[in-house]
Amino acid sequence: MTNLWLKKNPFMSLWLSGANTVAGSMRGHAAVQAKRQAAAAMTNATRDILSFWTGVLAPSPPVKRKKRR
Repeated sequence: MTNLWLKKNPFMSLWLSGANTVAGSMRGHAAVQAKRQAAAAMTNATRDILSFWTGVLAPSPPVKRKKRR
């Protein structure tokens, strides 16, 4: 007599295959979003560093005064 608990279940196999597909898609979306955020953070950090070091060398811009009418 065969053990029914060890027999393959096609419905379970289909369900797990679909779940694995969804999990892979979500993992891909999360990886892309993390890469975008890391690139944005690096861009902002580079911009801040460059503006700090070049801001010391350049004179401050003149203050614009309102024209009187």
